[in-house]
Amino acid sequence: MSAIRNFFIKHLSWLSVPAVHISITDVLEIIILSFIVYRILLWIKDTRAWTLLKGIVFICMFILIAKICQMDTIMYIITKGLDMAIVAALVIFQPELRRALEQLGEKKFFSSLIPFENSKEVKQRFTDKTINEIVKGCVEMGKAKTGALIVIEQNVMLTEFERTGIALDSILTSQLLINIFEHNTPLHDGAVIVRGDRIVAATCYLPLSDNMELSKELGTRHRAGVGVSEVTDSLTIIVSEETGNISIALKGKLMRAVTPEVLKQQLVIVQNKSIDTKKFKLWKGWNR
Repeated sequence: MSAIRNFFIKHLSWLSVPAVHISITDVLEIIILSFIVYRILLWIKDTRAWTLLKGIVFICMFILIAKICQMDTIMYIITKGLDMAIVAALVIFQPELRRALEQLGEKKFFSSLIPFENSKEVKQRFTDKTINEIVKGCVEMGKAKTGALIVIEQNVMLTEFERTGIALDSILTSQLLINIFEHNTPLHDGAVIVRGDRIVAATCYLPLSDNMELSKELGTRHRAGVGVSEVTDSLTIIVSEETGNISIALKGKLMRAVTPEVLKQQLVIVQNKSIDTKKFKLWKGWNR
């Protein structure tokens, strides 16, 4: 008991601090740190890091007990292996850290902080005709139970996946999609990548998702669709070869068995239809 009491006296004496004046900067710092901790906890909760975090907590409790009981040999090993443990954590959480940084980069913080009037052209990614052709092709392939994997590029370039396939650079039509994914054809295996109104490549290899929450019923095609949506901002359409159902993968989430209407709605959102100007005004009440 004396060892435990001496440990708390030695290491927790900093808690007895005199009262200090709290400035606005201190309050702002507390708010920022609270927000950062909150976002980190949300990130941990939504990824596999939640399971690993429980193991880390257990290890920290073991280290605390070893420190209290003055287990010098164990503490020496832990101290020497700390740097290695940090590197190992970075390797283990590399996909999650990459996705978190990508999501941070997708946030339009600066545009929201600058309220001054500005004109900005927004370029649409593809035409309404392309949307109709994609929906028509997916519906026809679903009826025939032809498996398909269509990756639609948004802001993040898919060049690294495009290189794994065969270059096409063809105008997207429903007939072309059906012919590509027809059984026993040279291009049916793998994914097609759509950029704008064109199919740029076919038979492309995609990274498989390791999300344990995905149903065991899903095969490689669905896991590849979710996997590419985890590492990019692409919209992926999956047509099941077994059921003929159409699914959509976006931002690591899978929408299963969607209707043609829902598919078209999602494509319209991704389309980013062109607008001549966007006006940012200093005061919302101003009219021109």
